Amino acid sequence: MDKASETSSCITRSAYEENRIIADEMQGLVLNPQKPSVLLHACCGPCATSCVERLAPDYAVTVYYYNPNITDREEYYLRRDTLKHFIDEFNRENGDLYTVGFLEGAYEPEKFIEKADPLRDEPEGGKRCDVCFAMRLKETARMAARLEMQYFTTTMSVSPHKNYEKIKSLGSMLEEEVSAGFLDVDFKKQNGFGRSVELSKKYGLYRQNFCGCEYARAAMELGK
Repeated sequence: MDKASETSSCITRSAYEENRIIADEMQGLVLNPQKPSVLLHACCGPCATSCVERLAPDYAVTVYYYNPNITDREEYYLRRDTLKHFIDEFNRENGDLYTVGFLEGAYEPEKFIEKADPLRDEPEGGKRCDVCFAMRLKETARMAARLEMQYFTTTMSVSPHKNYEKIKSLGSMLEEEVSAGFLDVDFKKQNGFGRSVELSKKYGLYRQNFCGCEYARAAMELGK
């Protein structure tokens, strides 16, 4: 079995053919029909922690790992497995109340590089990051609509380094294009980032020190 399609004890519903999701094979995502459904894009385990904790009591949450911006394959899988470990532990602790699902998107860093490389000299937080946000959130919105979920949103807003107004504006535009609504939550509020640090320590999660792309890592190494 391909590593990307292995199933852990978290509720995984992903199927691949030539590294592409086949939506028709994603049957029966474990959702509570009495709660509105939301597809929560997550870039890593630590960012997902406080976001999942906040949403799970009120929403049927499926976490969507779609991150072509993580251009190093080893780093990509390390973050994915860290996220799955968190979901496993969260479900183990809260299974009597709610269960969080997991869905992995296609790993396609070449698409990100094609869009981002012309902006390689942009500073962190600039136009290259805007392209990155748009690419990931657009795919999340598309998948939420394809799976007939009511909402989509992203854990990216939990970071104090991410501009939520940009994310919100993008989400609002995307909900006009698909049949799912953008769930307007700035996860950094209510000490969201601080809580994510606490939960990461609790679950022993790997915490990366750069955003994910090769451009961000180069900037970090140069001390920019």
